Amino acid sequence: MNLLRKILFPFAILYGFITSIRNFIFDKGILKSYSFDIPIIAVGNLSVGGTGKTPQIEYLIRWLSPKYKVATLSRGYKRQSKGFVLADTTSNAEILGDEPFQFYKKFNNIQVAVDADRKNGIEQLLSLTNKPEVILLDDAFQHRRVKAGLYILLTSYGDLYSDDFMLPTGNLRESKSGAKRANVVIVTKCPDTLSLEEQNKIKTNLKLTSTQELYFSYIDYDEFIYSDIKTMNVEEVMNVDKLLLAGIAKPEPFFGYLQQENDVCLRYPDHHHFTEVDIIEIEKKSQNKLIITTEKDFVRLKGRIPNEQLFYLPIRSSFLFRSENFDKTITNYVGTSTRNR
Repeated sequence: MNLLRKILFPFAILYGFITSIRNFIFDKGILKSYSFDIPIIAVGNLSVGGTGKTPQIEYLIRWLSPKYKVATLSRGYKRQSKGFVLADTTSNAEILGDEPFQFYKKFNNIQVAVDADRKNGIEQLLSLTNKPEVILLDDAFQHRRVKAGLYILLTSYGDLYSDDFMLPTGNLRESKSGAKRANVVIVTKCPDTLSLEEQNKIKTNLKLTSTQELYFSYIDYDEFIYSDIKTMNVEEVMNVDKLLLAGIAKPEPFFGYLQQENDVCLRYPDHHHFTEVDIIEIEKKSQNKLIITTEKDFVRLKGRIPNEQLFYLPIRSSFLFRSENFDKTITNYVGTSTRNR
């Protein structure tokens, strides 16, 4: 914890008090939470950024979309549009935000919508002629106006919410006690060699209730990098001089996976809007090298850097063990909710 964060400790206490009062008001029904006659799964975290929500949403899309009509609903962070927007062929990252646009480009069998007011967004989706059967709420753990049927809470390995503190001293958006709302907790970005002993230590540290399920996942990198015109094997570019570029919350694993001695790394803030000055810097530092970026950054850079130069490396969320239990939990919830309708 740096000096400035220590100085801001009183503000963290105040912020924690305010968020606790807000949660208390919702818990007691003084402020109303709205439920809907449709399976709704909320994926989120207690901390700010970098827990792997996007690959987890994509995991759910892959599992559910072959059987159900799936829609994702996001806030659309840093988008230039307002209100409810349903993705269509005219959409781009500026209109939807980078992550929803990634969902739209990647999965052609789902509906993708954005709305800061999740209640209104759900109502708009349910008013469609071809309305969804399942809605995935992206980054909505603190959105208490909507009561989801299943809450999935993500926390990063090495940065557990149980070891953190409230903003601005720490990175928590609300008190650790908020974790009790979760049905499922996933420790993300684990080493794929995480021992059973360490898993048990983390489980003890998190202090989950007897009804909460705990899983451990890791980032699984694709074997290929992709551009709009070409696919290349990761192994064949490892020893090629390249520029690695990331505008995500915690880019270290991405850089660590690809970086070799002569590679150049460029870091930008999460959800960064690339300016013309940025593009000039990228072009100057790449010097016609291969440019490899994240999938989220690719949707914002596409069309601004030559297709033959710009590639992205996809990632997936994979479970260390018991993935079939997680899949069963999701299937049982959605299936039961659908039948009960």
